[in-house]
Amino acid sequence: MPRIEDANSLPLADYGARFLPTSFAIGLSSHPSLRIKLESSSTISAQEFEDCFNLIASSSASTYAASSIGWSPTKKRKEMKLPDLRYLLVVGSTSHSAVSSVEGFLSSMMTYEDGHEVVYCYELHLAPSLQRRGIGKHLMSLIEHAGSSAGVEKSMLTVFVRNDAALRFYQKLGYTRDDYSPEPRTMRNGRSKMPTYTILSKSLQQWATDEEDEQNG
Repeated sequence: MPRIEDANSLPLADYGARFLPTSFAIGLSSHPSLRIKLESSSTISAQEFEDCFNLIASSSASTYAASSIGWSPTKKRKEMKLPDLRYLLVVGSTSHSAVSSVEGFLSSMMTYEDGHEVVYCYELHLAPSLQRRGIGKHLMSLIEHAGSSAGVEKSMLTVFVRNDAALRFYQKLGYTRDDYSPEPRTMRNGRSKMPTYTILSKSLQQWATDEEDEQNG
């Protein structure tokens, strides 16, 4: 079976065991009250789903609305239910309640892009209190680990060009503009129309080599 179809056919526990580090769910060292939880679009609870949607809406709805993609809550909810999506949820509970709340998440999918086998990051969102704490970087490293373990060629994502902070974040992680990112379009009046988003990617063959070098010290 092709590796993309094989990865997406795995039960959630097998997906985690095969593609993620054994310690991925352990509490984050900088935030011991938080842990990372693996879910899929079919196993995520209704409350967790709403928490994730609200993180997207609160941080990005206006940016979506100002782009060529546009903001549609209905379409976003439908996308969030794509069958092969996997979720890494950053969850925690307060001292007053045993109910976990989603404080951040990353959603991704093993898929094909322009004939290439990739792991595609769909969303990465963190509550404001968790930003700039290394959590986003850690979540990205987990999907890169998953993609490398699955043998796919690269990690990819879409980012709005007006989101300077996100662009800088991904560039620091080694992401560069992908060859299939949209180009400016020449309008009938001769003016150029710049795309409102760009596609970034990172080779996971090089990632695997760098990880091995780091482990060997």
